[in-house]
Amino acid sequence: MTANELKSASRDTARLMNRSDLCRRLVAKLKQEEAVIGGIGNSHFDLWASGQRPQNFYMLGSMGLAVPIAFGVALAQPQRRVFALEGDGSLLMQLGALGTVARHALKNLVIIVFDNGMYQITGAQPTLTSYCTDLVAMAKGAGLAQSVWAADEAHYEELIDVALKGEGPWFIAARTDQQPPAGVTERDAAKIRGRFMQALGASR
Repeated sequence: MTANELKSASRDTARLMNRSDLCRRLVAKLKQEEAVIGGIGNSHFDLWASGQRPQNFYMLGSMGLAVPIAFGVALAQPQRRVFALEGDGSLLMQLGALGTVARHALKNLVIIVFDNGMYQITGAQPTLTSYCTDLVAMAKGAGLAQSVWAADEAHYEELIDVALKGEGPWFIAARTDQQPPAGVTERDAAKIRGRFMQALGASR
């Protein structure tokens, strides 16, 4: 089954969901040591609060790089399913990465974008998605055919199940509310990197 065979939604019809809840739903489905790259700010805060898996990497201070880092991990370890969790503001800073992902068509890569239409962590300034920009349409335009809006929580879980089993790359977007994150990550970059590299068998 592909994303296009599941029910579809648009950004305007998609249910407003909670990012923390969506992170917990994702983590609960990870059983094969899948790698997860949490983007800067609230995306990785909620990933952290969902359970500190050693296969999680938490971005500190580098906006827009969750997708490029996840791409690199997926390229280096094609046997491992790799997820990138990103916010709309961060993705808008690095849109060129979507074309690179499409060009290389890595079967094990999944991009999940939490779109709340704002730069929440810096003062709730609106992003372009609060006006006219549709990230799924942009992903499709970049060449990512398997790009879809999650209609609601049940649909989101269906999409995760398909992405865990089927061939990617996948681009899943979810509209999220303005609730604060469920926790805050420890800010020890060396520890985060070392634990992640060891979990992936990449440490010396």
